[in-house]
Amino acid sequence: MHGQSRLGRASGGGGGGDAPAVVTPPSSPPSSPRYRHGRARRAMSNGGSSGGVVGARAGAGAGKGQGLSQRLVCVLLALVFRRRGVCLLVPIVYIFGMLYMGSWSLEGSSAGGRGGGGVVAERVLPGSVYRSSQVFEKLWPHMEKDWNHSTNALMNAWHRKPRHYWRPCVNENKSLAGYSELPKSNGFLIIEANGGLNQQRISICDVVAVAAMLNATLVIPMFHLNSVWRDTSKFGDIFDEEFFIYTLRNNVRIIKELPEDVLQQFDNNISNIVNLRVKAWSSSTHYRQKVLPRLLELGAVRIAPFSNRLAHAVASHIQGLRCLANYEALRFSQSIRTLAEKMVDRMVRKSSRHGGKYVSVHLRFEEDMVAFSCCIYDGGEEEKHEMDIAREKSWRGKFKKKVIDPGAVRRDGKCPLTPLEVGMMLRGMGFDNTTSVYVASGKIYKEEKYMAPLRQLFPLLETKDSLASNEELAPFQGHLSRLAALDYTVCLHSEVFVTTQGGNFPHFLMGHRRYLYGGHAKTIKPDKRKLALLFDNPNIRWENFKHQMREMLRSNDLKGTETRKSSSSLYTFPMPDCMCKQEDANNEDGNSGVVV
Repeated sequence: MHGQSRLGRASGGGGGGDAPAVVTPPSSPPSSPRYRHGRARRAMSNGGSSGGVVGARAGAGAGKGQGLSQRLVCVLLALVFRRRGVCLLVPIVYIFGMLYMGSWSLEGSSAGGRGGGGVVAERVLPGSVYRSSQVFEKLWPHMEKDWNHSTNALMNAWHRKPRHYWRPCVNENKSLAGYSELPKSNGFLIIEANGGLNQQRISICDVVAVAAMLNATLVIPMFHLNSVWRDTSKFGDIFDEEFFIYTLRNNVRIIKELPEDVLQQFDNNISNIVNLRVKAWSSSTHYRQKVLPRLLELGAVRIAPFSNRLAHAVASHIQGLRCLANYEALRFSQSIRTLAEKMVDRMVRKSSRHGGKYVSVHLRFEEDMVAFSCCIYDGGEEEKHEMDIAREKSWRGKFKKKVIDPGAVRRDGKCPLTPLEVGMMLRGMGFDNTTSVYVASGKIYKEEKYMAPLRQLFPLLETKDSLASNEELAPFQGHLSRLAALDYTVCLHSEVFVTTQGGNFPHFLMGHRRYLYGGHAKTIKPDKRKLALLFDNPNIRWENFKHQMREMLRSNDLKGTETRKSSSSLYTFPMPDCMCKQEDANNEDGNSGVVV
């Protein structure tokens, strides 16, 4: 799921100290019977077979005190001449040379394999090892000297061209004004949205489109109690229920709960309503041909779970309903909006030196994220022990059945960035220590240790816990989706948003920011493969590091106005489905009236 590279398990079991089995090349074709007969006669006249001779020689050599390497050479040469397969010499000598030079690591899983009992044989390639702390020690003096000699990148990070300016045009396609009578409903549609905040958001927006397609009455979605999020919040606790119903009134009929007379038909138990199993990414044709007939027959149907159950590529009017639901109808509940607006105002005031502009970072360095990645950092045996416990607790032996190469995972850019790595990247891009930074995250793994260097790099650092009082946060504690909504809003209104590990949260934010800021995501999505190489080089020069980081920022600027491809989600790329091109870009900040 996270793209971890896996190497094959060594033959003969998972003993930690055994070397992996070497696959021997196919033997040479057998010699003719006549030749073998002559060879056998010569061997008998010498008092034994050729194999016995080799054994005698090897034994004599050993008796004279030959070393292991000498005996190995003798055996290899004997095999070559015995089989008359001179072509075998090249691969055998190569393998022997690799073993002799120590280029392969044949140690147990503590050096390479984090997943199970298998052995990982690997060369240490550039980008495989976490050396960011050493890089920081080398570059920190240069960062201190450099910060006041250049303009803060916060003021000129983005250079959008006028021809790339877009404006929201959902309202032009889906009327929000007045009221139009909807046709008679074909029945009631009930769904169960699962996952975290933004996974639920996908389900809600998709089911609005499906309900319109089926001409069904949508019952406000129920939320599944997720084993990870463990949030008992209902729809109305997170989103403004009345506003949602009102905004979509001309397109979909929505009710808060099933009418009593309908529920009585199913013995007052919603579980008795037929649950239709719909495959992920189903087309609109599937809904019309498979779901609609059952809806007409039964009067009410359930689809649970309902997650990613509608294809990306659907008709434009269906896409328009997704846009309307996500960017206009779904706004957070009053309690969330009130506190979130206060937090944004506080960040703006703290950033007055730079015109109220600040950087937000979605930092994924929680214990479960680090454990799942199987990446190795600088915590030694203590870290390994803690990660093994965390993996067993959350995934019940899943990783014991796998052999995972942490170095390959790091080289592939799949390791979560540490707070230090994010800080060094931003300083290299030109964001100096006067930049206000908001960090959106869960509980950071070993927070005191890993957050300290980020605070050193950016003293004006805030989180929801520092930006809001304990009394203000009290109603939200224990409800991860509501806390995530606070983070979402503060990140949405930042001048620069930094995503570090993927997931629904940054994908939705990138799309929402494009909708809000004239088509530009104003987002830094790091090239983590390149970062792995740079952070594995303690000898890198500051000027070279800065150059690489500024090129990365420039690349993100150019990609900020990407439009949606057929296989992509409009929740990340709202152009052209939800936005229209505008030649005159007078409004630099896009549609400031978008609700959140």
